[in-house]
Amino acid sequence: MLELTGHLHPALVHLPIGILLIALLLIWLSKKEKFNISHEAIKIVLLAGILSSLFSCITGYVLSTTDNYEKPLIIWHMWMGISLAFASMLLYMKLARKEFDIVYKIIAAAMCILILVTGHLGGSLTHGRDYLSFNSEENYDTVQVKPIANVQEAKVYADIIQPILQTKCYSCHSSKKRKGGLRLDKFDLMLEGGKDGKIIIPGNPDESDLIKRLLLPDGEDEHMPPRDKPQPDDKQIALLHWWLENGNDTSKKVKDLPQPEPIGSYLLSLQQDRAKPPSQPIIPASPVAKADDKAIEQLKDKGVIVLPVAQNSNYLMANYVMVPNATDKDFALLLPLKKQLVWLKCGNTKIGDEAIGYIAQCLNINFLQLNNTLITDKSLQQLSSLQQLQSLNLAGTNITAEGLKGLKDLKKLQSLYLYQTKVDKNEWGILKKEFPKTLIDSGGYNVPLFPNDTVVLKAPAYK
Repeated sequence: MLELTGHLHPALVHLPIGILLIALLLIWLSKKEKFNISHEAIKIVLLAGILSSLFSCITGYVLSTTDNYEKPLIIWHMWMGISLAFASMLLYMKLARKEFDIVYKIIAAAMCILILVTGHLGGSLTHGRDYLSFNSEENYDTVQVKPIANVQEAKVYADIIQPILQTKCYSCHSSKKRKGGLRLDKFDLMLEGGKDGKIIIPGNPDESDLIKRLLLPDGEDEHMPPRDKPQPDDKQIALLHWWLENGNDTSKKVKDLPQPEPIGSYLLSLQQDRAKPPSQPIIPASPVAKADDKAIEQLKDKGVIVLPVAQNSNYLMANYVMVPNATDKDFALLLPLKKQLVWLKCGNTKIGDEAIGYIAQCLNINFLQLNNTLITDKSLQQLSSLQQLQSLNLAGTNITAEGLKGLKDLKKLQSLYLYQTKVDKNEWGILKKEFPKTLIDSGGYNVPLFPNDTVVLKAPAYK
C-alpha cells in the first residue's frame, strides 16, 4: 500500500491543482459577460477539485508516516494540501450561496497562493529542493562525471564507485530523498543501511542486497533502480561487485587492488568512457569553389553517395556504403574533389594500401572511416598528411600499435577507433601516452558470468 501510494501521490497532487486552477480561471472569466459561464458549471469543476484534493490529502498523510522523504518537507506539503482542500470547500459554499463578497475574493486569492506553495513543495519532494535552478550537480540522472586521466592512480570509491551510485541511485537515496530510509550519498550512512537492514556485506557481494537488487529482473518489485530510472550497465554492476569483493575500502587506489579480467579492461575503458566526447567534425570556415559536376557524376556512376555536408556549402561527403567491391584504383576518382572533400566513409570495403595513397592527397578530410578494410601499417604513415583529421575509424583492420605511432603528429585528432585491431591489450597505455588528447576507443566489452551467478534469479523476501 505504501509503495502504491508513493507512486500515485505525485499524479494525485497534480490532478487537484490542475482542476482547482481551472475552477479559479472560470470564476475570473465568469465576471466577463462575453464568456457567459454559469455558476453551476463552476460548482461542478470546483466540486471535482475538492474531491480529488481530499483523496490527495489522504495519500499525503500516508506518505508522511514513511521514511521515504525529507520529513519537514513532506509535513509542510501535507498541511498546505489540507489547507488548499479546506479553502476550496469554503469557496464552494460561498459560490453555492451566491455570496460574492470580500470574503469570497479573499478565499479565491488565498487558493491561488496555496496552489503555488503546494505545487512547489510537491516538486521539491519529487525532484529535490533546487529543482527550479536546474543545478547539474543535483540532477543526478544527468550529472557529468569528471574524466579519469590515469585509472591506476584513481581512488576506487571516489572516482569509480561513487559516480556509479551518484548517477543511478542518488535520485532516490540521498539527502533530497531517503526512500526506504536508505542514503547512499554518504559512505557511513550506506553502511548503516535502511529500514530493511544493511545493504552491503564487505567481502561478500553475492549476499549484499545492493548487488542482489541490481541483478533482479526488471519486472520484479524489488529490482533497483526502479524501471523508470536510468539503469546501470553490466560493466558498472561488475565494478560494484569487484569493489565489494575486495572489502569496499574508501581510501585505496585502483593499483592497490587485484584486477582480473575483465575488470582490468573495464577499468582501462573508464579513461575513454569519461573523456569529453569529441565534437562533431567541423566544416572548414574558409569558402571553397564548387566541385566539378562531371567528377561527382563519375563517382555516382560507381555507386558512391556524394552529398553536400550542409546547406549552401560546397564541401562534400563521399560514402562507399553501396560499393563494397570498390577497388583501390577507384579512389583516384576522389582527386578532382580533393579540395571539397571533408567527410569520407569507406568502411567495410575491400580497399588496401594503394587506396590510402589517393585518400592522403585529400588534405581537407576531417572525418575518415576505414574500418573493416585491408589496409596495413605499410600505408598508415601516409595519413599523417591529413592535418585536419579529427576522427579516424580503423576498427577491424590489421594495423598495430607500432604503425599507429606514425600518426602521432595529427594535432587535431580527437577520436581514434581501434576495436578488433592487432593492437595488444598491453599496448593501450603506450598509445594513450602517444595520443594524450585523443579519445581512444577499444570497444567491445562483455560481462562474463560470475562463478556463483544463476540463470534464474528469485527475489529475496523483503519485509
